[in-house]
Amino acid sequence: MLGQVDAVHGLYYLLMHVLFEWLGSGTTTLRLPSVLAMAAAAACVAVVGRQLAGFWAGLGGGMALGLLPSAQFHLQEGRPYALVAAGAAGATLLLVTLLQRRVRAGGWVAYGGVVLLCALLNWLSLLILPAHAVTLLWTRARRREWLHWAVASASAVVCALPLILFSGGQSDQVSWIPPLTWHMMIGPAVLLTIGGLGALLDRPRAGRLTVAAVGLPLLVVPQLGLIGLSLIQPLFVDRYILFSLLGLALLIGTGLETVVRADAPRFPRASNWVVPAALAVAVIMLLPQSLAKRSPESRVDDVLAVAAHVQRLKSTGDAVLFVPATRRDTALVSPDAFAGLRDIALAESSVASGTLHGEEADPARIRASMLAQRRILLVTDGATVAQPVSGRRDRAKAAVLKQHFTAVADEQVRGRRVTVYERRLPGVA
Repeated sequence: MLGQVDAVHGLYYLLMHVLFEWLGSGTTTLRLPSVLAMAAAAACVAVVGRQLAGFWAGLGGGMALGLLPSAQFHLQEGRPYALVAAGAAGATLLLVTLLQRRVRAGGWVAYGGVVLLCALLNWLSLLILPAHAVTLLWTRARRREWLHWAVASASAVVCALPLILFSGGQSDQVSWIPPLTWHMMIGPAVLLTIGGLGALLDRPRAGRLTVAAVGLPLLVVPQLGLIGLSLIQPLFVDRYILFSLLGLALLIGTGLETVVRADAPRFPRASNWVVPAALAVAVIMLLPQSLAKRSPESRVDDVLAVAAHVQRLKSTGDAVLFVPATRRDTALVSPDAFAGLRDIALAESSVASGTLHGEEADPARIRASMLAQRRILLVTDGATVAQPVSGRRDRAKAAVLKQHFTAVADEQVRGRRVTVYERRLPGVA
């Protein structure tokens, strides 16, 4: 499969294959790595914050990361992005430790290894390298430190380069991403504004290793980097740079530390409650959002819900079509729900063809097969997310359904749609 599609996620698939064999293929196993990874990322943020600014900066930053809506969403996902965030947090912790304690070359080897691991999970994580370069520039790192960093970074990039080049030939996998618009910039603008305020509270100064020197580049550079790449190839999806939230969490933490220090001389006892109180207020304010992120409705592409509708709507002898063909993933995930339905457009299965969704027949054969059916179930995208029908096969399916069939049932659920068509009687318009 990786030779045809999704080579960029090959390491993650291998990891999950091993875990499924070991722990079983349930949703707990699917989500467990993400949960543990985000916990590890929060722990690294806490350590970095404490090393650079103090106890409350560490505690506040680590807790803030866990409360951010995007972090809460992705720690539940069976995807590699939380693992990348954990790796980026580990690499940042290593960088701070190396700059503070002037550790020997072995530490830089570990740094390069962690960066490489992140790149093999998602090579866009390499945007962390220019962010760390800004930190080195900001803190006026010594020539020796620049050399160690450059060697470690270049080694990670060179080792990841074959994956980058190979996955570039599978760019159709991201063809669904829309071009960049001003509306898409609202989210990053809000994050950068909050981060900028946190950096000002840290009173950044050149030549000092501070939270601002680490957190602000970690927040800003990946955001701007992905925006820049998206001007060439549409790639702007926030989960690709989920790790940039590490910088935001660090800056929030240092903001809380600043408030505590300002209150400590006048209210020494009350100042110890500033961070716990702020976190309690944040938990209460974000509770509706947190609950929403944990509801089925938060996932707009629910193949299991669609499969349940298919199972309820199908009848003996029915056929099934998928538009676009990638919507066949519903049947691949839940084959029992599609038992008894004939996939009349499929010429060669995914296993036989070595592809993710199988190979479909030519338009003429699809048309002939459709005209031989009495009832057809169409599985497609919901009206709010559906793209215009494109491709010769999908246009042929749409034309036959429009000319020769009538929709008798139509149900939509969380981003997908199931429509039942019955053959129109001859002479009926």
